[in-house]
Amino acid sequence: MANIQIMDAHLANLIAAGEVVERPSSVVKELVENAIDAGSTRIEIHLEEGGLQLIRIVDNGAGMDKEDCRLAFERHATSKLKKERELPHIRTLGFRGEAIPSIAAVSRMEIKSALKGEPMGTRILMVGGEQKEFEPVAFPRGTEVRVQICFTIRPPA
Repeated sequence: MANIQIMDAHLANLIAAGEVVERPSSVVKELVENAIDAGSTRIEIHLEEGGLQLIRIVDNGAGMDKEDCRLAFERHATSKLKKERELPHIRTLGFRGEAIPSIAAVSRMEIKSALKGEPMGTRILMVGGEQKEFEPVAFPRGTEVRVQICFTIRPPA
């Protein structure tokens, strides 16, 4: 009888989240790094209960279109690295594509984002890593991320 098994996706996502989400400050760090990499000149950080109740990051960076909003929640999805030869030349703070899906796996996470000059942006709501809502929204250029950490998320039935 074999002892080695492939973990199910939910368990693997929770383990990855444990590596990224050590405490509220680690979530803030990851989200602020994303905002900096997006070319933001203004980043607002709002915390409730020191980030235990709510973390809200608002930036005026490049923003994302609806497909990028959806892809941001996929593991290893990144806008910062395309080819292996680019690795030695990385000049961004984050590039592995782990932060957003890892945070989403253990939280209620909402992202609103829009590109400059676009009349509408996108809103996506994830709960425990599962997409609950995906819709157009009026939003200025940039991105807003709201995170409510919930470590008691149960796997889908």
